[in-house]
Amino acid sequence: MEKPWLKSYEAGVPASLTYPNTSIWGLLSTAFTDYPYHKALTMTLRYLPLGLKIGVSFTYRQLEERVERLATALAGMGVKKGDRVAVQTPNSPGGVIGFLAATRIGAIVVNTNPTYTPREMKHQFQDAGAETIILWNELYPRLQEIQAETSIKNVVIYNLNDFMGQPFAALLKRAREKEGTWVDVPEGAGVHQMTRLIATHAATPPDVPIDPEDVALFQYTGGTTGLPKAAMLSHRNLVANILQCSAWLTDLEPGKEKMMGAIPFFHVFGMTVAMLLGLRTGGEVFVLPNPRDIGFVMEQIQREGCTVYPGVPAMYIGIINHPQVAKYNLRSIKVCISGAAPLPVEVQKRFEELTGGRLREGYGLTEAAPVTHANPIYGHSKAGAIGLPFPDVEARIVSLDPGPDGKPAPLGVGEEGELALRGPQVMVGYWNKPEETAKTRDEAGWLYTGDIAKMDEDGYFYIVDRKKDLIIASGYNIVPREVEEVLFEHPAVQEALVAGVPDAKRGETVKAYVVLKPGQTATAEELIAFCRENLAPYKVPKLVEFRSELPKSMVGKFLRRVLVEEEKAKLAAQQK
Repeated sequence: MEKPWLKSYEAGVPASLTYPNTSIWGLLSTAFTDYPYHKALTMTLRYLPLGLKIGVSFTYRQLEERVERLATALAGMGVKKGDRVAVQTPNSPGGVIGFLAATRIGAIVVNTNPTYTPREMKHQFQDAGAETIILWNELYPRLQEIQAETSIKNVVIYNLNDFMGQPFAALLKRAREKEGTWVDVPEGAGVHQMTRLIATHAATPPDVPIDPEDVALFQYTGGTTGLPKAAMLSHRNLVANILQCSAWLTDLEPGKEKMMGAIPFFHVFGMTVAMLLGLRTGGEVFVLPNPRDIGFVMEQIQREGCTVYPGVPAMYIGIINHPQVAKYNLRSIKVCISGAAPLPVEVQKRFEELTGGRLREGYGLTEAAPVTHANPIYGHSKAGAIGLPFPDVEARIVSLDPGPDGKPAPLGVGEEGELALRGPQVMVGYWNKPEETAKTRDEAGWLYTGDIAKMDEDGYFYIVDRKKDLIIASGYNIVPREVEEVLFEHPAVQEALVAGVPDAKRGETVKAYVVLKPGQTATAEELIAFCRENLAPYKVPKLVEFRSELPKSMVGKFLRRVLVEEEKAKLAAQQK
């Protein structure tokens, strides 16, 4: 097909790449061989009581050995190729080791958000059929609430102070105990400590043949209806996207980059662009468990000389608006790719002034592993554009309604329609959901994104609106219906409708519109607290509006779009 965007590629970006016939581990093995004594992972934490900073670092050789030992241990537990292994930790060495060890022996990783409530964990583990979990110790009480209702039989516990030498490990444990967050998890039937498994097993995992088409990851994503579903991403999908990202960042220096790993690795963007790309290039990945501590992020950038910082707009907004930003030297930053939500032009401009680096907006979705578009790093970046399709990505705008042949028709330059994509990183399909897969990915391999977009004459794409009802807050996809289901469980709620409303920091924030039952009373604070008990923090409504009725169609269907348009009108009136 015609690819008008190729004429807009900057020098050094090829139109097509050669993809090795290998697994994730096979792709990373080059870095383990070429840079054995370079630092691979560094995690630094604040120990506030004494003003200390404590942490741990691994070289590539040390990381490889720990991964191989844990992979041996997992295989000894009976984990086989195709088995599902959940990984539920904040950004940490243990999470990275668990991810790599599972994929090393052909298991399928189930990335799990560590802020999930027991209710959300139960759905995900039941749906995935996970039998093994790599779990942060402080989340163990949540697992205990629901484990009997899942298939999980092997629990590998990672403690945040694991791999630290004394006295720092003891200091961190004491600090977490004072905060009331530390959980001691004794070993027992089916419960293992990661450090002991690594210490007692040899680095001799079984030689499992892995086909690049084998599924490597279940990455859960929101949809227009129902609960999150698992996009099945193969080794080939992930290998392709890592190499596409590497090709787009034309001045990456193998063995020299310092990757700021603040964006969560359980998020597909953080997993691919921060964790896997950082390791693929032989760089040092700085692992931050708490991305909200913007002051510490800036301190790390200054002290370590971080060069690449993938993130979401909320992270960059936090930096440019931080009251002490002027005291930090952020000039080591070369490039940042912003994704998961629209990047305001003023944020891009101010961030580039502060750092001297390039902040470029990109685009992707879970079903594409995830990145498909980005603005050129050193070429021409267009304001408001998500950029150009990556090498080997085909993109087109198609009509919102099917044509006479039952298929949407391709549209021309400047016309608005649904963005459709095809490329080597497009998912295999949704786990156990053939009908959903057929709606999203056709027999020719085209992925229908649900985003309404247009393309200009230079091949730059622009997102105009969303066909889906998803709320995207700080880069996280939130399914309105999931929040509504929780609200409906409150005894005072008769009707509830949830929508994303504009928010200067998060891009969008969650607002609930509620009709109470006759004779019942409830406050916004009560409903928010109720949601907090049943939903991860990023899904909890920040705003609640009580109404006597909600907008409905003639057939009684709730009209979420009416509420969104009302909020946009209010915002426009305030800005006049």
